[in-house]
Amino acid sequence: MIFNVIRGLHILAVIAWMAGLLYLPRLFAYHTRANPGSEMDETFKTMEAKLEKIIMTPAMVAVLVLGGTLVSFDGLGVLGRPWMALKLAGVVFLVGWHMYLGRARRMIATGGRPRSERFWRMTNELPFLAAIVIVLSVTTKFGS
Repeated sequence: MIFNVIRGLHILAVIAWMAGLLYLPRLFAYHTRANPGSEMDETFKTMEAKLEKIIMTPAMVAVLVLGGTLVSFDGLGVLGRPWMALKLAGVVFLVGWHMYLGRARRMIATGGRPRSERFWRMTNELPFLAAIVIVLSVTTKFGS
């Protein structure tokens, strides 16, 4: 019973984290059009900060803690399986992307524009591509 509750909470946390990872770059794309210091600029700063601090970061922490707990139920031997290695590589990418977005958000908040609107639009779907790899790795458990 507890395993299923933890798994359900893990899935919910993944959904929240992915929503933020997909939405924040889109906000950046729109934000690049706003003039620094304008009302629109300030609105985007607030939206981006709240998204990162209230939704994305707590969800990421929950994903990692709950995911680690699920691994402990299966035993550490599962970490050596090819499907789990690929899943963990995807998770490492998502954590790194999360940190990159956080740095970009802080730069944008101080008036910088580290990347173009085009860059943010082109990279917007990277977390979804990682999610495809992660989900298919877990559901097929290839190489088990």
